[in-house]
Amino acid sequence: MTVIANRPAEPPPGPAEADQDEYLPVHDPSLRGRDAEFVAFMQVAEPVLARMAWLLTGDVHRAQELVQQALVRTYVAWPRAREGEPLAYARRVLSNARIDTWRRRRREVLVAPDDVPDRAPGTPDAHAVAHADRDRLVRALALLAPQRRRVVVLRYLMDLPEQQVAADLGISAGAVKSAASRGLAQLRDLLTETSEENR
Repeated sequence: MTVIANRPAEPPPGPAEADQDEYLPVHDPSLRGRDAEFVAFMQVAEPVLARMAWLLTGDVHRAQELVQQALVRTYVAWPRAREGEPLAYARRVLSNARIDTWRRRRREVLVAPDDVPDRAPGTPDAHAVAHADRDRLVRALALLAPQRRRVVVLRYLMDLPEQQVAADLGISAGAVKSAASRGLAQLRDLLTETSEENR
């Protein structure tokens, strides 16, 4: 009897479906504990952070960059962030990252693309009107001072209570009330001006 060494073993006989399990992706054991916990947090927090970032920047691409920065910084500090309220921590990181970009770019100008017409021909439908309203709001938000903008976005567009906004931004509740009041008044004036210009 001759034995051939180093020959690969033959697969055991059986139905083809039984062999399919070998080719299914195996759960990465390194995603236990901290990583698995952060992935679960990220799946819940990403949409909330994306909305906040878009409202703060008015630009989808910058918003995505901010969310990525916030999630990376939150992951690095995950042991500390998960001790308290991780979403509040991530919102604060995102807000601080936005301030950093404001400091780098002192002035932001939202410019309408040249290839998009000002108004659609015919009667605008509800979707077009809602889109135009949202665009006017984002443009008006861009004109607010950074602190007022952050307070208005967190308080009224993200529906956070005053105490939570104060904690997220590291300011007093009175400063939140003042910035919110002044920010809303300025927004009203800006939105009134743009609606009068569009008539």
